[in-house]
Amino acid sequence: MAETSPSLLVVSAHAGDFVWRAGGAIAAATLRGERATVVCLSYGERGESASQWLAGKPLDEIKAIRRDEASAAAAALGADIEFLDLGDYPLIESPEAVQKLVDVFRRTQPMVVLTHPLSDPYNGDHPAAARMALQARVLAQAIGVANSDGTYPGTDDIIGAPPVFFFEPHQPEQSDFKPNVLLDITEAFPLKQKAMECLPAQKHMWEYYTSLAVRRGVQVKRNAGPNLGLPVDTMGEAYMRYYPQVTDVLA
Repeated sequence: MAETSPSLLVVSAHAGDFVWRAGGAIAAATLRGERATVVCLSYGERGESASQWLAGKPLDEIKAIRRDEASAAAAALGADIEFLDLGDYPLIESPEAVQKLVDVFRRTQPMVVLTHPLSDPYNGDHPAAARMALQARVLAQAIGVANSDGTYPGTDDIIGAPPVFFFEPHQPEQSDFKPNVLLDITEAFPLKQKAMECLPAQKHMWEYYTSLAVRRGVQVKRNAGPNLGLPVDTMGEAYMRYYPQVTDVLA
């Protein structure tokens, strides 16, 4: 059955992506009392768990470790988390995977969707996740597209047109990432930091994404306009909006 309270949906290729790239947005939403659901398409068990492979651990154990880490990180952010276990390196796009996402879209009824940008020359799993998320968003709107159990949705189950924001890739310059939305995550950052520390398999990312939040925070202040009283230690995340904004007031 569809859920109706304010909802954020994050489609993440791997178990850690949602933390590094959108942890601030997720925590900010849950601090406002909104629901946040993270869907991890894979555990990142093959391509993003080098420390565990170097320690000689087998595949099933690595997947379990990454699942536990991601679950703890989601809990730190106040979010629900689901795992589709589609495999990584490569993450294979399929109608079955898209259908699973359609079911998630209809169940969670997101007001906002966050996912990867459509270009990332360093990791094909990321744009694959974005393409499937965008396709599922469109299909979830169509009352003539069945659910995975073969039943057809009711009018309360199909979704509207939630805006989609691409979160920042690890090397934005090479991914044609040009942020047009800067999010102030100052109050939410302690929760993001706590979530990052739940991912020791990628400990090398902690400092990078802390520093990035500082740099994006500087840009938040620079673009916020005069006399808004933003604190010196403003922290930020950067996003690209995919669909047009609809408004009756330019601001």
